Amino acid sequence: MNKYHNTITEYRGRKYHSIKEMEYAVNLDWKLKAGDIIEWEPQVKLPLIVNGVKICTYIIDFRVVDKNGKETYTEIKGAETELWKIKYKLAKVLYPELDFLVVK
Repeated sequence: MNKYHNTITEYRGRKYHSIKEMEYAVNLDWKLKAGDIIEWEPQVKLPLIVNGVKICTYIIDFRVVDKNGKETYTEIKGAETELWKIKYKLAKVLYPELDFLVVK
């Protein structure tokens, strides 16, 4: 357990920051097998660059590509920290072409 009361959990050789995040990965594998999605990737790095200066990197939990080729960037959230809120808002402004989804 950590200060946010989530348990780091392993699934298929990868560590996830919470049980909820790991369960989402399991669900994505089932969707992949069913043909509902064609690809998914965990822990995707989005550099947050403003006026040519890298401020930080936002690591979003999942990038999912559905069977029509649409990409969705998914964040699994328990505690919404102030730092996360800032990074999320900044990512949405810097990457307006991306579809973001927050799962609580």
